Amino acid sequence: MTQINTTLSRNNLADFLEGFLQKYAEKPAYSCLGQTLSFAEIDAKSKALACFLQQQENLNQGDRIVIQLPNLSQYPIAAYAALRAGLVVVNTNPLYTPREMQHQFSDSGAKAIIILEDLLPNLEKI
Repeated sequence: MTQINTTLSRNNLADFLEGFLQKYAEKPAYSCLGQTLSFAEIDAKSKALACFLQQQENLNQGDRIVIQLPNLSQYPIAAYAALRAGLVVVNTNPLYTPREMQHQFSDSGAKAIIILEDLLPNLEKI
């Protein structure tokens, strides 16, 4: 079993993850549907998404964002981006019905959502 070096921990989870993304940059991070992304690729993509969320979507630290994605490599990119932007992640089951989605979204106070395109019909119903 591999032990995690806790000396990488810093001020918060985003800093902790950033340390691992940099330390293991050239190593494979995630594989899904025949595609493997390195830690460096996850780092670059999550930084770009974090900038978009802050600058284009005007989300501020502490705002809540729903992530409704299945187990795809896009999920860690979205989650790391949200953490880097100082957002609070609201995890949502991609199998929720429109009624369940509406309840969770309104109850969470989320200001934005990252959702799989295939799930948009349910979102449009609410």
